Amino acid sequence: MLKPRRVKYTILLFIGLTCIVAALSLLSLSVGGVSVPLKEVFASLAGRNTEASNLIIMQFRLPRIAAAILIGAALAVAGALLQGVIRNPLASPDLLSVTGGASVAVVAFMTFVTGYSIHWVPFIAIGGALVATTINYVFAWKKGVSPFRLVLIGIGISTAMGALTTFLLISGPAYLAAQVLNWMTGSIYGTNWSYIEVLWPWVAVFIPLSLLLAKELNVQSLGEDVARGLGIRLQLSRMILLFYSVALAGAAVGIAGTISFIGLMAPHIARMLIGNSYKLIIPVSAFIGAIILLLADLAGRMLFQPLDVPAGVFTAGIGAPFFMYLLFKRKKI
Repeated sequence: MLKPRRVKYTILLFIGLTCIVAALSLLSLSVGGVSVPLKEVFASLAGRNTEASNLIIMQFRLPRIAAAILIGAALAVAGALLQGVIRNPLASPDLLSVTGGASVAVVAFMTFVTGYSIHWVPFIAIGGALVATTINYVFAWKKGVSPFRLVLIGIGISTAMGALTTFLLISGPAYLAAQVLNWMTGSIYGTNWSYIEVLWPWVAVFIPLSLLLAKELNVQSLGEDVARGLGIRLQLSRMILLFYSVALAGAAVGIAGTISFIGLMAPHIARMLIGNSYKLIIPVSAFIGAIILLLADLAGRMLFQPLDVPAGVFTAGIGAPFFMYLLFKRKKI
């Protein structure tokens, strides 16, 4: 049981994170190419504003903010699950070929299928991620799967997937190149309510399911022998957790493209804030992931106007130094 002081801290942390998400959302609704006063933002949310303001707030900006929250949370929880399975804070969906497999599948779909529906894209992305992860799992199997082999083989598969994505890009129709490149950079520009309808069920289903297995992640963090001694069916548990991670990351990549490093940064920040219990790491990571992507999208919209810079540029710009920091810290350099 948590001590009363710890319970109070946890409650205050969740309240604080909720307030940050709400404040960033309101700010994102208010600022942009056309600024809308907060008074009008609240009026639009209540359905009492002019048609022009309602169009900007309800049809253009609100779906984009909802997408940032859902995608950030999905990528963060996917990263937290992978770090728990592999027992390494440097693990992320980018590293284990999850993102690479999803990218190849979606780029192939966009290149060879005309008139496709956005409703199919998450399924295609998750299918590609599952194929890449299965290949990784099969090659990593040697009387069971060791986390170390998963990482090494995942890096190799990710490199191969990157090369295949580039090949598909240059071999496809020229008019699709700009669209595919923008998607590959990682962007939620142009997101509408159709995208939210496609994305939210994956997040609503797999984040709660992940919480149900948080106890097994805590046990696995103690080591394989301890986990087996406590009755955990280790390989089955890993497969299920990897599938949850693939589903969350694949759905997010299918909608927003390859937004990198959120799955690395958010769980690590969550651990710094809340400790090592995955019952708390998973929901805190979801909040942190949403905050990171909201900030990245806001920066992309505001810093280089009238350009709308993809959010993935900013997450990569922050995430790469963060990865180096973690690497040097882990080596105690």
